[in-house]
Amino acid sequence: MRETLAEWRPAVDATIAELLPREVTTEYLAEFFGAPTYEYDAEAVQRALSDPIWELLDRGGKRWRAVLFLMLVEAFDDDPERYLEYACIPEILHNGTIVVDDVEDGATMRRGGEALHHVYGTDVALNAGNAMYFLPLKVVTRNPADLPAERRLAAYEMLMHELNRTHLGQGMDIVWHNQTAVEVTESEYLEMCACKTGCLGRIVARLAATVTDNEASEEAVARYAESMSVAFQIADDILDVEYAMEHGGEFGKGLGNDVREGKKTLLVIHAANRVDEETAARLESLLQAETNTDAEVLEAIEILQDAGAVEYAREFAADLAADARAHLDEADLTEAGADRLAEFTRFVVDREV
Repeated sequence: MRETLAEWRPAVDATIAELLPREVTTEYLAEFFGAPTYEYDAEAVQRALSDPIWELLDRGGKRWRAVLFLMLVEAFDDDPERYLEYACIPEILHNGTIVVDDVEDGATMRRGGEALHHVYGTDVALNAGNAMYFLPLKVVTRNPADLPAERRLAAYEMLMHELNRTHLGQGMDIVWHNQTAVEVTESEYLEMCACKTGCLGRIVARLAATVTDNEASEEAVARYAESMSVAFQIADDILDVEYAMEHGGEFGKGLGNDVREGKKTLLVIHAANRVDEETAARLESLLQAETNTDAEVLEAIEILQDAGAVEYAREFAADLAADARAHLDEADLTEAGADRLAEFTRFVVDREV
């Protein structure tokens, strides 16, 4: 699966560069956004949009949402290269949510560097992140695959529905990590994940089904992508804990971020419901602290570990991945395509980075 991601990434990045070039010109602005009423300042747009967005993209990221879209198109027995611009829609959206989330969470690090709002300022970061919600919608307007009007409308309406739900999830997450007590239920946590990471996954799958005219399989692949995306989020939470454990507390501000940000993850919810009241109160105080020392982050992580939260979350993610694979049987896919999509669910749960 890593080979598939590496194979497609250059094409995805090149296509994103067509939608938002690394070097902004007045000609591009007029062609993409329409003729100016008076005069565009290409240099300002360069510094406000292109520079911060491409710094984030160049830092890494697997582009797995774009690649999953292309895999789904291929599994629908269609030509993935025809829909490369559409593959960029969920990828740009995802990176936009990262920028905004980092501001809202007070994050310090992202992909090995300072979060964009620390590099460019909160004003530039928020504007760039918000722009990434809207830039990919221009793909539907540009209609590169020459889709009929009804499919373009279906794609647009789907995007609006799912993007609205992502903000429900983010809203829940913000309120929870600003609360001291761990009062979130597992079901509420899973719904938050389904609205945030899950909705971006659903966009991938539903968009692939829509543009290839596979409406009958849309809900099945959407459920596949949603379950897999929630499994991906839980796996991310596990990795955050495991990396910190491996570094023995000497890991600096780039690791243990979920503890530092007071995240109410599945691991935290599980532990809070299984330890004694004194330990639960200590975990809550560590999560709610304005800042944490490395030793305090490690203390919180040891509470999670002692409560069996890591093992519990790993099994939960594996069950979600299995549920995702089951939904593939309900979709009209090529046998080879379905096998590759099934393998993808194992990759997102078992990956090490």
